[in-house]
Amino acid sequence: MSGVDHLHELLGLPAVDFPHATGAAPEQAAGAAAWRISVDPYEDDETSWEDAFKAFLEAVDPAGVRALIIGQWGESYESSSSYAIDLVIAAADRLTSLEAVFVGDMTMEESEISWIEHDDVTPLLTAFPDLVELGVRGGTGLVFPPVKHERLRSLTIEAGGLPAGVVRGVLDSELPALERLDLWLGVSAYGGDADVADLAPLLSGTRFPGLSHLGLRNSELQNEIASAVASAPVVARLRVLDLSNGTLGDEGATALLDGQPLTHLERLDLHHHFMTEPVERRVVAGLEPHGVRVDVSERETPWGDRGIEGRYTSVAE
Repeated sequence: MSGVDHLHELLGLPAVDFPHATGAAPEQAAGAAAWRISVDPYEDDETSWEDAFKAFLEAVDPAGVRALIIGQWGESYESSSSYAIDLVIAAADRLTSLEAVFVGDMTMEESEISWIEHDDVTPLLTAFPDLVELGVRGGTGLVFPPVKHERLRSLTIEAGGLPAGVVRGVLDSELPALERLDLWLGVSAYGGDADVADLAPLLSGTRFPGLSHLGLRNSELQNEIASAVASAPVVARLRVLDLSNGTLGDEGATALLDGQPLTHLERLDLHHHFMTEPVERRVVAGLEPHGVRVDVSERETPWGDRGIEGRYTSVAE
Protein backbone atom coordinates (compact mmCIF):
# COMPACT_ATOMS: atom_id res chain seq x y z
CA MET A 1 0.00 0.00 0.00
CA SER A 2 2.43 2.62 -1.22
CA GLY A 3 1.57 6.16 -0.25
CA VAL A 4 0.49 5.18 3.27
CA ASP A 5 2.64 6.16 6.23
CA HIS A 6 2.24 6.29 9.96
CA LEU A 7 0.28 9.28 11.18
CA HIS A 8 2.43 12.24 12.10
CA GLU A 9 -0.31 13.95 14.05
CA LEU A 10 -3.90 13.63 15.19
CA LEU A 11 -6.11 16.39 16.56
CA GLY A 12 -3.21 18.74 15.81
CA LEU A 13 -1.04 16.88 18.33
CA PRO A 14 2.23 15.17 17.38
CA ALA A 15 2.05 11.39 17.15
CA VAL A 16 4.21 9.77 19.82
CA ASP A 17 4.86 6.04 20.20
CA PHE A 18 4.21 4.82 23.72
CA PRO A 19 7.45 3.07 24.78
CA HIS A 20 5.91 -0.07 26.22
CA ALA A 21 8.94 -2.19 25.34
CA THR A 22 11.45 -0.12 27.33
CA GLY A 23 9.29 0.66 30.32
CA ALA A 24 10.56 4.25 30.19
CA ALA A 25 8.28 6.96 31.50
CA PRO A 26 6.86 9.15 28.71
CA GLU A 27 8.35 12.63 28.48
CA GLN A 28 5.16 14.24 27.24
CA ALA A 29 2.16 15.16 29.35
CA ALA A 30 -0.92 13.02 28.70
CA GLY A 31 -2.70 15.72 26.70
CA ALA A 32 0.34 16.92 24.74
CA ALA A 33 0.56 14.00 22.29
CA ALA A 34 -1.46 11.72 20.08
CA TRP A 35 -0.42 8.44 21.66
CA ARG A 36 0.26 5.53 19.31
CA ILE A 37 0.04 2.11 20.91
CA SER A 38 1.40 -0.60 18.68
CA VAL A 39 2.93 -4.04 19.18
CA ASP A 40 4.95 -6.22 16.84
CA PRO A 41 3.70 -9.81 16.99
CA TYR A 42 7.16 -11.00 16.00
CA GLU A 43 9.07 -9.22 18.76
CA ASP A 44 10.92 -11.41 21.24
CA ASP A 45 9.03 -10.07 24.26
CA GLU A 46 5.64 -11.06 22.74
CA THR A 47 3.88 -8.16 24.45
CA SER A 48 0.18 -8.17 23.65
CA TRP A 49 -1.69 -5.00 22.73
CA GLU A 50 -3.76 -5.49 25.88
CA ASP A 51 -0.60 -5.47 28.00
CA ALA A 52 0.75 -2.42 26.18
CA PHE A 53 -2.51 -0.54 26.65
CA LYS A 54 -2.65 -1.46 30.33
CA ALA A 55 0.91 -0.16 30.76
CA PHE A 56 -0.07 3.04 28.95
CA LEU A 57 -3.00 3.67 31.28
CA GLU A 58 -0.68 3.22 34.24
CA ALA A 59 2.10 5.43 32.87
CA VAL A 60 0.03 8.48 31.89
CA ASP A 61 -2.99 10.19 33.38
CA PRO A 62 -5.86 8.61 31.38
CA ALA A 63 -8.13 11.55 32.17
CA GLY A 64 -5.74 13.84 30.31
CA VAL A 65 -5.43 11.81 27.10
CA ARG A 66 -6.98 13.64 24.14
CA ALA A 67 -5.88 11.58 21.12
CA LEU A 68 -5.24 7.86 20.73
CA ILE A 69 -3.78 6.02 17.73
CA ILE A 70 -4.37 2.28 17.57
CA GLY A 71 -1.48 0.81 15.63
CA GLN A 72 -0.63 -2.81 15.03
CA TRP A 73 -2.53 -4.90 17.58
CA GLY A 74 -0.93 -8.22 16.63
CA GLU A 75 -1.41 -10.20 13.46
CA SER A 76 -4.10 -7.94 12.07
CA TYR A 77 -5.13 -10.41 9.39
CA GLU A 78 -6.10 -12.93 12.07
CA SER A 79 -7.76 -10.75 14.71
CA SER A 80 -9.93 -7.75 13.94
CA SER A 81 -9.70 -4.23 15.31
CA SER A 82 -12.57 -5.03 17.68
CA TYR A 83 -9.97 -6.60 19.98
CA ALA A 84 -8.27 -3.24 20.55
CA ILE A 85 -11.46 -1.18 20.26
CA ASP A 86 -13.16 -3.20 23.00
CA LEU A 87 -10.23 -2.56 25.34
CA VAL A 88 -10.40 1.18 24.66
CA ILE A 89 -14.15 1.23 25.23
CA ALA A 90 -13.72 -0.68 28.49
CA ALA A 91 -11.53 2.19 29.68
CA ALA A 92 -14.00 4.92 28.62
CA ASP A 93 -14.69 5.88 32.23
CA ARG A 94 -10.98 6.69 32.60
CA LEU A 95 -10.39 8.28 29.16
CA THR A 96 -12.74 11.14 29.96
CA SER A 97 -11.00 13.73 27.75
CA LEU A 98 -10.63 11.60 24.63
CA GLU A 99 -11.46 13.59 21.48
CA ALA A 100 -9.79 11.67 18.65
CA VAL A 101 -9.17 8.03 17.75
CA PHE A 102 -7.50 6.51 14.70
CA VAL A 103 -7.75 2.76 14.19
CA GLY A 104 -5.30 0.73 12.11
CA ASP A 105 -2.26 3.00 11.76
CA MET A 106 -0.07 0.50 9.90
CA THR A 107 2.36 0.74 7.03
CA MET A 108 2.87 -1.78 4.24
CA GLU A 109 5.76 -3.34 6.17
CA GLU A 110 3.39 -4.12 9.04
CA SER A 111 0.32 -5.11 7.03
CA GLU A 112 -1.06 -4.61 3.55
CA ILE A 113 -4.11 -2.37 3.82
CA SER A 114 -6.35 -5.17 2.52
CA TRP A 115 -5.11 -7.47 5.31
CA ILE A 116 -6.23 -5.18 8.13
CA GLU A 117 -9.30 -6.87 9.55
CA HIS A 118 -12.08 -4.78 11.03
CA ASP A 119 -15.57 -5.14 12.40
CA ASP A 120 -18.08 -2.54 13.57
CA VAL A 121 -16.15 0.60 14.56
CA THR A 122 -19.17 2.70 15.55
CA PRO A 123 -19.17 1.53 19.20
CA LEU A 124 -16.33 4.04 19.61
CA LEU A 125 -18.77 6.83 18.78
CA THR A 126 -21.33 5.49 21.21
CA ALA A 127 -18.79 5.12 24.03
CA PHE A 128 -17.18 8.54 23.49
CA PRO A 129 -19.87 11.19 22.91
CA ASP A 130 -17.22 13.95 22.95
CA LEU A 131 -15.19 12.47 20.09
CA VAL A 132 -14.52 15.03 17.35
CA GLU A 133 -12.23 12.97 15.08
CA LEU A 134 -12.44 9.33 13.99
CA GLY A 135 -10.16 7.67 11.48
CA VAL A 136 -9.92 4.11 10.20
CA ARG A 137 -7.37 2.46 7.90
CA GLY A 138 -8.49 -0.68 6.10
CA GLY A 139 -11.82 -1.81 4.70
CA THR A 140 -11.78 -5.59 5.06
CA GLY A 141 -14.65 -6.70 7.27
CA LEU A 142 -15.43 -3.08 8.10
CA VAL A 143 -18.94 -2.38 9.35
CA PHE A 144 -20.40 1.10 9.81
CA PRO A 145 -24.13 1.04 10.52
CA PRO A 146 -25.94 4.40 10.60
CA VAL A 147 -25.11 6.17 13.84
CA LYS A 148 -25.99 9.43 15.55
CA HIS A 149 -23.25 11.56 17.06
CA GLU A 150 -23.57 15.21 17.95
CA ARG A 151 -19.93 16.32 18.07
CA LEU A 152 -17.97 14.42 15.42
CA ARG A 153 -16.29 16.94 13.10
CA SER A 154 -13.95 14.73 11.07
CA LEU A 155 -14.39 11.21 9.69
CA THR A 156 -11.70 9.51 7.59
CA ILE A 157 -11.81 5.98 6.21
CA GLU A 158 -8.74 4.90 4.24
CA ALA A 159 -9.22 1.71 2.22
CA GLY A 160 -7.94 -0.10 -0.82
CA GLY A 161 -11.55 -1.13 -1.31
CA LEU A 162 -14.40 0.43 0.67
CA PRO A 163 -17.61 -1.67 0.81
CA ALA A 164 -20.76 0.01 -0.43
CA GLY A 165 -22.48 -0.89 2.84
CA VAL A 166 -19.96 1.23 4.73
CA VAL A 167 -20.51 4.19 2.40
CA ARG A 168 -24.27 3.92 2.81
CA GLY A 169 -23.94 3.62 6.58
CA VAL A 170 -21.82 6.74 6.79
CA LEU A 171 -24.18 8.73 4.57
CA ASP A 172 -27.23 7.56 6.51
CA SER A 173 -25.67 8.67 9.81
CA GLU A 174 -26.75 11.77 11.70
CA LEU A 175 -23.57 13.81 12.12
CA PRO A 176 -24.69 17.44 12.39
CA ALA A 177 -21.24 18.75 13.35
CA LEU A 178 -19.34 16.98 10.55
CA GLU A 179 -17.01 19.35 8.71
CA ARG A 180 -14.56 16.95 7.07
CA LEU A 181 -15.33 13.66 5.32
CA ASP A 182 -12.55 11.73 3.61
CA LEU A 183 -13.41 8.41 1.97
CA TRP A 184 -10.89 6.26 0.08
CA LEU A 185 -13.17 4.24 -2.18
CA GLY A 186 -10.55 1.94 -3.69
CA VAL A 187 -11.01 -0.78 -6.27
CA SER A 188 -13.49 -3.61 -6.79
CA ALA A 189 -10.78 -6.27 -6.56
CA TYR A 190 -10.40 -5.43 -2.88
CA GLY A 191 -14.06 -4.98 -2.00
CA GLY A 192 -14.61 -1.43 -3.23
CA ASP A 193 -18.06 -1.98 -4.70
CA ALA A 194 -19.57 1.46 -4.05
CA ASP A 195 -20.62 3.36 -7.16
CA VAL A 196 -21.60 6.94 -7.89
CA ALA A 197 -25.25 6.20 -7.11
CA ASP A 198 -24.26 5.33 -3.55
CA LEU A 199 -22.82 8.84 -3.19
CA ALA A 200 -26.03 10.57 -4.29
CA PRO A 201 -27.23 11.59 -0.78
CA LEU A 202 -23.86 13.22 -0.14
CA LEU A 203 -23.55 14.95 -3.50
CA SER A 204 -27.09 16.29 -3.26
CA GLY A 205 -26.06 18.48 -0.34
CA THR A 206 -28.84 17.15 1.88
CA ARG A 207 -26.45 15.44 4.30
CA PHE A 208 -24.03 17.00 6.80
CA PRO A 209 -24.93 20.69 6.67
CA GLY A 210 -21.58 21.80 8.08
CA LEU A 211 -19.43 19.93 5.57
CA SER A 212 -16.62 22.05 4.12
CA HIS A 213 -13.91 19.49 3.29
CA LEU A 214 -14.81 16.55 1.04
CA GLY A 215 -12.44 13.83 -0.08
CA LEU A 216 -13.63 11.13 -2.48
CA ARG A 217 -10.27 9.61 -3.21
CA ASN A 218 -8.24 6.63 -4.34
CA SER A 219 -10.98 5.37 -6.67
CA GLU A 220 -10.94 3.45 -9.92
CA LEU A 221 -14.13 5.41 -10.70
CA GLN A 222 -12.46 8.79 -10.29
CA ASN A 223 -13.63 10.09 -13.68
CA GLU A 224 -17.24 9.17 -12.96
CA ILE A 225 -16.99 10.76 -9.53
CA ALA A 226 -15.51 13.95 -10.99
CA SER A 227 -18.31 14.11 -13.54
CA ALA A 228 -20.93 13.77 -10.79
CA VAL A 229 -19.19 16.33 -8.60
CA ALA A 230 -19.20 18.81 -11.49
CA SER A 231 -22.92 19.40 -10.98
CA ALA A 232 -23.29 18.34 -7.34
CA PRO A 233 -25.02 20.89 -5.04
CA VAL A 234 -22.71 20.01 -2.14
CA VAL A 235 -19.75 21.64 -3.92
CA ALA A 236 -21.06 25.18 -3.42
CA ARG A 237 -20.36 25.04 0.31
CA LEU A 238 -16.97 23.31 0.18
CA ARG A 239 -13.64 24.93 0.91
CA VAL A 240 -11.60 21.85 0.02
CA LEU A 241 -12.33 19.26 -2.67
CA ASP A 242 -10.01 16.26 -2.81
CA LEU A 243 -10.25 13.82 -5.73
CA SER A 244 -6.66 12.62 -5.50
CA ASN A 245 -4.94 9.22 -5.58
CA GLY A 246 -7.28 7.73 -8.16
CA THR A 247 -7.54 7.16 -11.91
CA LEU A 248 -8.59 10.70 -12.87
CA GLY A 249 -7.84 11.52 -16.48
CA ASP A 250 -8.72 14.20 -19.02
CA GLU A 251 -12.33 12.98 -19.07
CA GLY A 252 -13.02 13.73 -15.42
CA ALA A 253 -10.90 16.87 -15.26
CA THR A 254 -12.66 18.35 -18.30
CA ALA A 255 -16.04 17.59 -16.75
CA LEU A 256 -14.95 19.45 -13.60
CA LEU A 257 -13.82 22.48 -15.57
CA ASP A 258 -16.99 22.54 -17.71
CA GLY A 259 -19.28 22.15 -14.72
CA GLN A 260 -20.21 24.56 -11.93
CA PRO A 261 -17.67 27.19 -10.86
CA LEU A 262 -14.94 25.99 -8.52
CA THR A 263 -13.37 29.39 -7.97
CA HIS A 264 -14.74 29.61 -4.41
CA LEU A 265 -12.57 26.70 -3.28
CA GLU A 266 -9.49 27.24 -1.16
CA ARG A 267 -7.92 24.02 -2.41
CA LEU A 268 -8.47 21.45 -5.15
CA ASP A 269 -6.36 18.31 -4.76
CA LEU A 270 -5.95 16.10 -7.83
CA HIS A 271 -2.51 14.65 -7.16
CA HIS A 272 -1.76 11.15 -8.50
CA HIS A 273 -3.65 11.47 -11.77
CA PHE A 274 -3.55 10.53 -15.45
CA MET A 275 -4.31 13.91 -17.03
CA THR A 276 -2.32 14.97 -20.04
CA GLU A 277 -0.11 18.02 -19.64
CA PRO A 278 -2.42 20.38 -21.63
CA VAL A 279 -5.43 19.52 -19.44
CA GLU A 280 -3.31 19.75 -16.31
CA ARG A 281 -2.26 23.27 -17.36
CA ARG A 282 -5.87 24.18 -18.11
CA VAL A 283 -6.96 23.16 -14.59
CA VAL A 284 -4.25 25.28 -12.99
CA ALA A 285 -4.81 28.28 -15.27
CA GLY A 286 -8.55 28.18 -14.70
CA LEU A 287 -8.38 28.21 -10.91
CA GLU A 288 -5.12 29.52 -9.52
CA PRO A 289 -5.77 33.15 -10.63
CA HIS A 290 -8.84 33.03 -8.37
CA GLY A 291 -6.74 32.07 -5.36
CA VAL A 292 -7.44 28.34 -5.48
CA ARG A 293 -4.47 26.21 -4.47
CA VAL A 294 -4.36 23.39 -7.02
CA ASP A 295 -2.32 20.21 -6.62
CA VAL A 296 -1.79 18.37 -9.89
CA SER A 297 1.46 16.69 -8.89
CA GLU A 298 2.30 13.05 -9.58
CA ARG A 299 1.17 12.64 -13.17
CA GLU A 300 1.21 8.88 -13.66
CA THR A 301 1.68 6.63 -16.69
CA PRO A 302 -0.68 3.68 -17.25
CA TRP A 303 0.81 0.25 -16.75
CA GLY A 304 2.04 -1.43 -19.90
CA ASP A 305 0.86 1.33 -22.21
CA ARG A 306 -2.68 -0.03 -21.78
CA GLY A 307 -4.38 3.34 -21.80
CA ILE A 308 -7.41 3.72 -19.55
CA GLU A 309 -7.26 0.03 -18.62
CA GLY A 310 -3.75 0.52 -17.27
CA ARG A 311 -4.64 3.28 -14.80
CA TYR A 312 -4.30 2.48 -11.11
CA THR A 313 -5.09 3.96 -7.74
CA SER A 314 -2.37 4.99 -5.34
CA VAL A 315 -3.44 2.47 -2.69
CA ALA A 316 -5.08 -0.90 -3.34
CA GLU A 317 -3.30 -3.71 -1.55
